[in-house]
Amino acid sequence: MEITFLGTGVAIPQKGRVQSGVLVRLEEKPLLVDCGSGVLSRFPDAGISHTEVDTVLLSHLHLDHVADLVPLLKANWLRGKTNMRIYGPDGTEDWFSKVLGAYEYIQDGVDVDVIELTPGKEFTPEGFDCEITCAAAAHSVPTLAYRVTAEDGEFVYSGDTEPCRNIMDLAVEADLLIHECSFPPGTKVTNHTTPSTLAEMLEDYNREIGSICLTHFYPEMKGHEREAIHRLKDYVEGEVILAEDLMRLEL
Repeated sequence: MEITFLGTGVAIPQKGRVQSGVLVRLEEKPLLVDCGSGVLSRFPDAGISHTEVDTVLLSHLHLDHVADLVPLLKANWLRGKTNMRIYGPDGTEDWFSKVLGAYEYIQDGVDVDVIELTPGKEFTPEGFDCEITCAAAAHSVPTLAYRVTAEDGEFVYSGDTEPCRNIMDLAVEADLLIHECSFPPGTKVTNHTTPSTLAEMLEDYNREIGSICLTHFYPEMKGHEREAIHRLKDYVEGEVILAEDLMRLEL
């Protein structure tokens, strides 16, 4: 299992970081998790063809996680690939129909299946040999965290969230937890995570999670990288990793 971080940033532009997107290669087939602005342009940099992607998981519908979804669909359509399957939380089908409805010339030429998921749902996407489990995140809109379990390993993707037990329980005994870390330690914030609030939650889990990879960094996190690693390193069995655009991890 190979995980490529296409985008590790947020809605505020930053040098070297586009918005949220993670590509997971399972048995040579790619699964895209979130598709924020700038993610599509990362495909050539990552040496991956966008036409390989026909399955997308959306954690939630904020713009920095979905802005490049229709551009991806159009790019594929222009290269003759017209099918796509999109999984997401409650509201995904209504949102997607409204957005795609603004582009009739694309709408008439593609075949898109939208599947809405609820917390606790377990499923296997068509064409994949893996199991995916959903849990509710703690964010300002319906948001799902995902656990992907395959023969080569298991990881959890938090989406945008405050640290919460739903996600920690989902991540127990996983090889990797990809968790947002929007702001530096000590920042007072809701709907998002800091190293301090994540450490407080992890205290109750006695190193039951393998490694943690932090992502979704606001500009305020710059200069606090070592502090974040130091704050969290005693709570995981493996490493604390800071995600960068185009970084690859293997499980």
